[in-house]
Amino acid sequence: MSFAQWGNALYSGDKSYPVVPKRKVFVGLAAALIGVAFVLSAAIGLNASIEFTGGAQFDVTRVSDQSEEKASDIVTGTGIVSTAKVTKVGTDSVRIQTESVDSQQATTIRDALTSAYGVDPADVQSSTIGPSWGASVTSKATQSLVIFMLLVAILMTLYFRSWTMALAALLALVHDIALTLGVFVITQVEVSPATVIGFLTILGYSLYDTVVVFDKVRELTKGIYDQKRFTFAEYVNLAVNQTMVRSINTSVVALLPVGSILIIGALLLGTGTLTDISLALFVGMIAGTYSSIFIASPLLVLLQERLKKTKAHTESVEKDRARHVAVGKGDEGASTVKVAPVRPGQRLSNAHQPKRKKEHR
Repeated sequence: MSFAQWGNALYSGDKSYPVVPKRKVFVGLAAALIGVAFVLSAAIGLNASIEFTGGAQFDVTRVSDQSEEKASDIVTGTGIVSTAKVTKVGTDSVRIQTESVDSQQATTIRDALTSAYGVDPADVQSSTIGPSWGASVTSKATQSLVIFMLLVAILMTLYFRSWTMALAALLALVHDIALTLGVFVITQVEVSPATVIGFLTILGYSLYDTVVVFDKVRELTKGIYDQKRFTFAEYVNLAVNQTMVRSINTSVVALLPVGSILIIGALLLGTGTLTDISLALFVGMIAGTYSSIFIASPLLVLLQERLKKTKAHTESVEKDRARHVAVGKGDEGASTVKVAPVRPGQRLSNAHQPKRKKEHR
C-alpha cells in the first residue's frame, strides 16, 4: 500500500487505528510524562541563561584554543569568582559566564583573558546583567505564557462553542510544554529568552494542529444525537484517522528546516548558537503533532462522555446495536465508521438525472 492509498484508506474508514478506544492508555501515559518532567525540573533544574539569573558575560573571539578548562582556569585564577560556565561559540570563540561583578572586577577579568589568549583587547567583550533585570525577564516570560493560555481558552470556547474542546486543547498544550521542558532539563541546554519565543511558537503550532482535528470532529458530529448508529467516540476516532496524514505531512515539512538549523547550530556554530530556540521548536513540534492526535482527541472524548446527553446517547447506541446483533440483523463489527469513497466513472441511471423543462413557444 502506497502512502496515498494508506491516506485514502484512513479517510474512508477502510483502515482505522484505535486511538480513541485506547484513550485511557494515551491519557495515562501523557499524565505520567508530565509528572516526570515536573519532577526532573524540580530535582535537577533548568540551565537558565544569564538573562534570567543575572551575572557577567565575557566573549572572546579569534582564539586558537577553545578548551573550556582553559577559559575556566583563567577566570577563576583571578580570585574574583569561584566558578565559570564556558561555552564554545562557532569555531574560534568562547563565551564565559560568571556571577555578578562590578566594573573594576570586570576589567581585571578582561585583562586576564586578553593576556592569556594573546588577542587584541577589542576581541574581548564584556556585559553585565543585574539580578533585578533577570527577575523582570523571568516574570515577563511567565506572564506571556499565562496570557497565551487564557487567550487560547477564550478563543477556543468561542470558536467551537464547547468548553470540552477548549479544556482538551489546553491540557494538550500543557503536555507539550512539560515534554519540552523535560528535554531541556535532561540535555541541560541553556534556556534563554529565545527559548521562550520557541515555546510560544510551538504552542501556536500545536494549537493549530488541534484546531484542524477538532474542526473535523465538529463536522462529523453535527446532528449526532439524531442518529443511533454510531457513538461520539467512534466519530472522533474517524476524525483523528482522517486528519492523521495531514498532520504527519505538515510536521515533516516543518521539522526539516528546524532540524537543519538545530544540527548546524549545535555542530558547526557551537552549542550556544541557535540551539536554544531550534531545540525548543524541534521537540515542541513533535510533541504538538503527537498531542493533537493521541491526547487532545482522547481527552475530548473522556470529557464529553461525562455529559449526561452524550452518555445517554452512547448507551442508547450500544443497546440498539446489541439488540440487532441478538436478532441476527446486525454485525458486531458495525462500530467502525466508514465513509463511502468517491469513485470516478460511475453514473446514475437516466431516472436519476434532472428533468429538462419543456419550453413553451
